[in-house]
Amino acid sequence: MESAITFNKDFDSNTAYVMKIYSADVSKVWNYFTQSELLDQWWGPRPWRCETIHQDFKEGGIWHYAMIGPNGEKAYSQSKYGEIMEHRSMDWTSAFCDEKGNVNDDFPRSKWLIGFTGVEEGTKVTVNIHYPSQEVMKKMLEMGFEEGFKMGLNQLEEIIG
Repeated sequence: MESAITFNKDFDSNTAYVMKIYSADVSKVWNYFTQSELLDQWWGPRPWRCETIHQDFKEGGIWHYAMIGPNGEKAYSQSKYGEIMEHRSMDWTSAFCDEKGNVNDDFPRSKWLIGFTGVEEGTKVTVNIHYPSQEVMKKMLEMGFEEGFKMGLNQLEEIIG
């Protein structure tokens, strides 16, 4: 049974709030958000897939990855890790980049705070995404971010059961 995803948009604060509960313990869910070989299994909506180029999971480290489309097209992104509290929370700044990791300054970055909380049903994951402006937030939503991210979160649920 697929659990519902909360996806709230606050255009006054340029923030999206996402919440989903997984029926697995915190350490397992944490691993799927922090280990590239596990992230690659679910990050990104089908038929696209994620392929990590490099990941250095530590404060100040970077996760550099490609989203690969059904026709072999590639879009590159990187997330620079901020504070990490093991099995509790982490934040990162997300940016579009090229295959070498050079950030594309034409696309503003977004700041993500991801929280993991043990609950009776398993693990509650909360994601707060802060955009630099209302325009950027609207552009990301127009590009299909909400639907794509929900698909990815549901793919993770299929994997961890």
